[in-house]
Amino acid sequence: MKKEITLFDGEHIDEVNDDISLIQRDSGLKLGTDALLLASYISKQPKASAIELGGGSGIISFLCAARKKLNHIICVELQESFASVIERNIILNDMGEKVECLHADIRNLKDFIKEECDVVFTNPPYMISTGGAMNISDEKAIARHELFGGISDFVCAASQALKYGGKFYCVYRPDRLSDLFSAMRQNALEPKKMTFVHANFNSIPSMVLLEAKKGGKCGCKISKPFFIYKDTQNKDFSEEMQKIYETGSFE
Repeated sequence: MKKEITLFDGEHIDEVNDDISLIQRDSGLKLGTDALLLASYISKQPKASAIELGGGSGIISFLCAARKKLNHIICVELQESFASVIERNIILNDMGEKVECLHADIRNLKDFIKEECDVVFTNPPYMISTGGAMNISDEKAIARHELFGGISDFVCAASQALKYGGKFYCVYRPDRLSDLFSAMRQNALEPKKMTFVHANFNSIPSMVLLEAKKGGKCGCKISKPFFIYKDTQNKDFSEEMQKIYETGSFE
Protein backbone atom coordinates (compact mmCIF):
# COMPACT_ATOMS: atom_id res chain seq x y z
CA MET A 1 0.00 0.00 0.00
CA LYS A 2 1.36 3.40 -1.05
CA LYS A 3 2.08 5.87 1.73
CA GLU A 4 0.47 9.28 1.86
CA ILE A 5 2.88 12.05 1.00
CA THR A 6 2.88 15.85 0.95
CA LEU A 7 2.56 17.54 -2.42
CA PHE A 8 3.57 21.17 -2.92
CA ASP A 9 2.19 23.68 -5.43
CA GLY A 10 2.98 22.66 -9.00
CA GLU A 11 3.41 18.96 -8.21
CA HIS A 12 1.39 15.88 -9.12
CA ILE A 13 1.71 12.09 -8.91
CA ASP A 14 1.83 9.80 -11.95
CA GLU A 15 1.63 6.02 -11.93
CA VAL A 16 4.45 4.79 -14.16
CA ASN A 17 6.25 1.57 -15.04
CA ASP A 18 6.90 -1.18 -12.50
CA ASP A 19 4.11 0.02 -10.18
CA ILE A 20 6.06 3.15 -9.28
CA SER A 21 4.20 6.25 -8.09
CA LEU A 22 6.20 9.26 -9.19
CA ILE A 23 5.93 12.81 -7.90
CA GLN A 24 6.71 15.14 -10.79
CA ARG A 25 7.00 18.91 -10.94
CA ASP A 26 4.98 20.81 -13.54
CA SER A 27 7.90 23.19 -14.08
CA GLY A 28 10.47 20.43 -14.55
CA LEU A 29 11.27 17.79 -17.14
CA LYS A 30 8.86 14.84 -17.16
CA LEU A 31 9.55 11.14 -17.44
CA GLY A 32 10.70 10.50 -21.01
CA THR A 33 11.83 7.76 -23.33
CA ASP A 34 15.49 8.58 -22.63
CA ALA A 35 15.08 7.69 -18.94
CA LEU A 36 13.20 4.46 -19.69
CA LEU A 37 15.83 3.37 -22.22
CA LEU A 38 18.78 4.17 -19.96
CA ALA A 39 17.24 2.25 -17.04
CA SER A 40 16.74 -0.72 -19.36
CA TYR A 41 20.28 -0.45 -20.78
CA ILE A 42 21.89 -0.87 -17.36
CA SER A 43 22.81 -4.52 -16.91
CA LYS A 44 21.62 -6.50 -13.91
CA GLN A 45 24.21 -6.53 -11.12
CA PRO A 46 22.22 -7.42 -7.96
CA LYS A 47 25.14 -6.92 -5.55
CA ALA A 48 26.43 -3.67 -7.05
CA SER A 49 26.52 -0.27 -5.40
CA ALA A 50 25.63 2.60 -7.72
CA ILE A 51 25.43 6.37 -8.06
CA GLU A 52 23.12 8.36 -10.33
CA LEU A 53 24.43 11.78 -11.35
CA GLY A 54 21.61 14.30 -11.74
CA GLY A 55 18.58 12.39 -10.53
CA GLY A 56 15.68 14.72 -11.39
CA SER A 57 12.64 12.90 -10.00
CA GLY A 58 14.79 9.81 -9.36
CA ILE A 59 12.91 7.65 -11.86
CA ILE A 60 15.96 5.88 -13.32
CA SER A 61 17.15 4.91 -9.85
CA PHE A 62 13.65 3.74 -8.89
CA LEU A 63 13.30 1.63 -12.04
CA CYS A 64 16.67 -0.03 -11.39
CA ALA A 65 15.72 -0.65 -7.76
CA ALA A 66 12.26 -2.02 -8.61
CA ARG A 67 13.80 -4.38 -11.17
CA LYS A 68 16.46 -5.47 -8.65
CA LYS A 69 19.22 -4.52 -11.06
CA LEU A 70 21.39 -2.92 -8.38
CA ASN A 71 21.77 -3.38 -4.64
CA HIS A 72 21.97 0.22 -3.44
CA ILE A 73 21.81 3.55 -5.31
CA ILE A 74 22.80 7.05 -4.23
CA CYS A 75 20.81 9.53 -6.32
CA VAL A 76 22.68 12.85 -6.55
CA GLU A 77 20.66 15.98 -7.37
CA LEU A 78 21.73 19.63 -7.38
CA GLN A 79 18.35 21.38 -7.33
CA GLU A 80 16.84 21.54 -3.86
CA SER A 81 13.28 21.27 -5.21
CA PHE A 82 14.09 18.02 -7.00
CA ALA A 83 16.12 16.62 -4.11
CA SER A 84 12.93 17.05 -2.08
CA VAL A 85 10.97 15.24 -4.79
CA ILE A 86 13.41 12.31 -4.75
CA GLU A 87 13.28 12.05 -0.96
CA ARG A 88 9.47 11.98 -0.99
CA ASN A 89 9.41 9.52 -3.90
CA ILE A 90 11.64 7.22 -1.83
CA ILE A 91 9.09 7.33 1.00
CA LEU A 92 6.12 7.04 -1.35
CA ASN A 93 7.50 3.87 -2.94
CA ASP A 94 9.02 2.42 0.25
CA MET A 95 12.51 2.29 -1.25
CA GLY A 96 14.51 3.57 1.70
CA GLU A 97 16.64 0.44 1.81
CA LYS A 98 17.48 0.63 -1.91
CA VAL A 99 17.74 4.32 -2.80
CA GLU A 100 19.03 7.37 -0.96
CA CYS A 101 19.15 11.00 -2.06
CA LEU A 102 22.21 13.23 -1.88
CA HIS A 103 21.57 16.95 -2.40
CA ALA A 104 24.92 17.98 -3.85
CA ASP A 105 26.77 19.38 -6.86
CA ILE A 106 28.29 16.57 -8.94
CA ARG A 107 31.36 18.77 -9.47
CA ASN A 108 32.10 18.37 -5.73
CA LEU A 109 31.12 14.71 -5.51
CA LYS A 110 34.43 13.55 -4.03
CA ASP A 111 33.73 15.76 -0.99
CA PHE A 112 30.61 13.70 -0.22
CA ILE A 113 31.33 10.19 -1.57
CA LYS A 114 34.31 8.54 0.06
CA GLU A 115 33.72 4.94 -1.02
CA GLU A 116 34.11 3.86 -4.65
CA CYS A 117 31.10 2.20 -6.27
CA ASP A 118 30.51 -0.43 -8.97
CA VAL A 119 28.21 1.51 -11.30
CA VAL A 120 27.57 5.14 -12.22
CA PHE A 121 24.79 6.22 -14.57
CA THR A 122 23.52 9.56 -15.82
CA ASN A 123 21.14 11.35 -18.15
CA PRO A 124 23.12 14.61 -18.14
CA PRO A 125 22.31 18.05 -19.54
CA TYR A 126 23.06 17.86 -23.26
CA MET A 127 22.78 21.47 -24.47
CA ILE A 128 25.70 23.88 -24.30
CA SER A 129 25.08 27.02 -22.26
CA THR A 130 25.24 30.01 -24.61
CA GLY A 131 25.65 32.55 -21.84
CA GLY A 132 22.65 34.47 -23.19
CA ALA A 133 19.48 35.59 -21.47
CA MET A 134 18.73 32.23 -19.95
CA ASN A 135 17.06 32.04 -16.57
CA ILE A 136 19.40 29.88 -14.50
CA SER A 137 16.69 29.45 -11.86
CA ASP A 138 14.44 27.75 -14.41
CA GLU A 139 14.24 24.04 -13.57
CA LYS A 140 14.01 22.89 -17.18
CA ALA A 141 16.92 25.10 -18.26
CA ILE A 142 19.12 23.62 -15.53
CA ALA A 143 18.16 20.07 -16.52
CA ARG A 144 18.76 20.64 -20.25
CA HIS A 145 21.70 23.07 -20.36
CA GLU A 146 25.21 22.81 -18.97
CA LEU A 147 24.69 25.61 -16.47
CA PHE A 148 26.12 23.73 -13.49
CA GLY A 149 28.55 21.35 -15.14
CA GLY A 150 29.19 20.07 -18.65
CA ILE A 151 29.72 16.55 -19.90
CA SER A 152 33.38 16.67 -18.86
CA ASP A 153 32.28 17.38 -15.26
CA PHE A 154 29.80 14.50 -15.25
CA VAL A 155 32.34 12.07 -16.71
CA CYS A 156 35.05 13.23 -14.29
CA ALA A 157 32.68 12.72 -11.35
CA ALA A 158 31.78 9.26 -12.64
CA SER A 159 35.42 8.24 -12.94
CA GLN A 160 36.23 9.53 -9.44
CA ALA A 161 33.32 7.57 -7.97
CA LEU A 162 33.96 4.29 -9.80
CA LYS A 163 36.10 1.36 -8.77
CA TYR A 164 38.67 0.14 -11.30
CA GLY A 165 36.67 -2.03 -13.68
CA GLY A 166 33.40 -0.32 -12.73
CA LYS A 167 30.77 0.49 -15.33
CA PHE A 168 29.53 3.86 -16.55
CA TYR A 169 26.18 4.23 -18.35
CA CYS A 170 24.99 7.32 -20.17
CA VAL A 171 22.29 8.50 -22.58
CA TYR A 172 23.41 11.41 -24.73
CA ARG A 173 23.00 13.21 -28.05
CA PRO A 174 24.75 11.73 -31.11
CA ASP A 175 25.88 15.15 -32.33
CA ARG A 176 27.94 15.56 -29.14
CA LEU A 177 29.61 12.16 -29.10
CA SER A 178 33.03 13.70 -29.71
CA ASP A 179 32.70 15.67 -26.46
CA LEU A 180 31.61 12.55 -24.58
CA PHE A 181 34.43 10.39 -25.97
CA SER A 182 37.03 13.08 -25.30
CA ALA A 183 35.89 13.42 -21.68
CA MET A 184 35.90 9.65 -21.17
CA ARG A 185 39.39 9.19 -22.60
CA GLN A 186 40.70 11.91 -20.27
CA ASN A 187 39.13 10.11 -17.30
CA ALA A 188 40.13 6.50 -18.00
CA LEU A 189 36.66 5.41 -19.13
CA GLU A 190 36.65 3.25 -22.25
CA PRO A 191 33.46 2.80 -24.30
CA LYS A 192 32.51 -0.89 -24.52
CA LYS A 193 28.97 -0.92 -25.94
CA MET A 194 26.91 1.65 -27.83
CA THR A 195 23.40 1.73 -29.30
CA PHE A 196 21.96 4.45 -31.53
CA VAL A 197 18.26 5.14 -30.95
CA HIS A 198 15.99 6.25 -33.83
CA ALA A 199 12.35 7.31 -33.78
CA ASN A 200 11.76 5.00 -36.78
CA PHE A 201 13.66 3.31 -39.60
CA ASN A 202 13.53 6.48 -41.72
CA SER A 203 14.96 8.89 -39.14
CA ILE A 204 18.45 9.82 -38.03
CA PRO A 205 19.41 8.81 -34.46
CA SER A 206 18.05 11.12 -31.77
CA MET A 207 20.01 9.66 -28.86
CA VAL A 208 22.78 7.21 -28.08
CA LEU A 209 23.06 4.76 -25.18
CA LEU A 210 26.53 3.93 -23.97
CA GLU A 211 28.24 1.56 -21.56
CA ALA A 212 31.88 2.21 -20.60
CA LYS A 213 34.39 0.57 -18.28
CA LYS A 214 36.88 2.28 -16.02
CA GLY A 215 40.36 1.15 -17.01
CA GLY A 216 38.97 -0.94 -19.86
CA LYS A 217 40.93 -1.87 -22.97
CA CYS A 218 40.21 -0.27 -26.33
CA GLY A 219 37.32 -1.91 -28.19
CA CYS A 220 33.66 -0.96 -28.48
CA LYS A 221 30.72 -3.02 -29.76
CA ILE A 222 28.16 -1.08 -31.82
CA SER A 223 24.82 -2.84 -31.59
CA LYS A 224 22.11 -2.81 -34.23
CA PRO A 225 19.99 0.39 -34.33
CA PHE A 226 17.09 0.62 -31.91
CA PHE A 227 13.78 1.90 -33.32
CA ILE A 228 11.13 3.31 -30.98
CA TYR A 229 8.21 3.15 -33.43
CA LYS A 230 7.22 0.59 -36.06
CA ASP A 231 7.09 3.01 -38.98
CA THR A 232 6.73 6.63 -40.01
CA GLN A 233 2.94 6.56 -40.30
CA ASN A 234 1.82 5.97 -36.73
CA LYS A 235 2.97 5.92 -33.11
CA ASP A 236 2.74 2.18 -32.47
CA PHE A 237 5.77 0.98 -30.56
CA SER A 238 8.22 -1.34 -32.25
CA GLU A 239 8.50 -4.88 -30.93
CA GLU A 240 11.80 -3.94 -29.27
CA MET A 241 10.31 -0.89 -27.54
CA GLN A 242 7.32 -2.89 -26.38
CA LYS A 243 9.70 -5.38 -24.76
CA ILE A 244 11.40 -2.51 -22.93
CA TYR A 245 8.06 -1.56 -21.38
CA GLU A 246 7.24 -5.18 -20.51
CA THR A 247 10.61 -6.47 -19.29
CA GLY A 248 12.69 -3.37 -18.54
CA SER A 249 15.75 -4.83 -20.26
CA PHE A 250 17.47 -4.78 -23.61
CA GLU A 251 18.06 -8.12 -25.31
